[in-house]
Amino acid sequence: MRKARILWLAILLVGCKSTSNVSGPESFANYQESISLNLPDYPDFQLRQQVQVVQPSTSQLSVDGALKEIQKGVYEKNKSEAYFGGFTVLVYSGIDRNQAFKTRDEIVASFPEIEPEMQYQQPRYLVKVGKYAYKFEAQRIFSTLKSEFPTARIIQDRFQRKEYLPPVTNDQNAQGQN
Repeated sequence: MRKARILWLAILLVGCKSTSNVSGPESFANYQESISLNLPDYPDFQLRQQVQVVQPSTSQLSVDGALKEIQKGVYEKNKSEAYFGGFTVLVYSGIDRNQAFKTRDEIVASFPEIEPEMQYQQPRYLVKVGKYAYKFEAQRIFSTLKSEFPTARIIQDRFQRKEYLPPVTNDQNAQGQN
């Protein structure tokens, strides 16, 4: 036990011995470090002189033409589809038929410039107002209706295009159908 105490005391004294090698900032005055070995190499920038400047009008015209062609193709594709997605204001949704008609009549009486549309999707009746491509367009009519009909809300919907003509069926195509 006594030997262990002496051993601990010796370790403590050796550990606490001051070193005279540590000094202030003057010992680091000649320190240098080079990181040039770790930096990436970049190519010579003399290539800038060889590149010719393209006139913006030529470039802009070629892009504009390509964009017009793409836009025309998207327009034709969308025109051939029977439906488009959009937004409408749903004023009433429920199973009570009489309440649906009452809501429609209240809209016509309160707002004569608005034409409500009634739909029946079994088992519920829907009273909708407007057909809008973007939600912010539906926001104006929604804020008008919200004062009179607090349960009104904007929903996503699908609408049939006015200019869409369904394929014509003749007697050969309709054969075997009732």
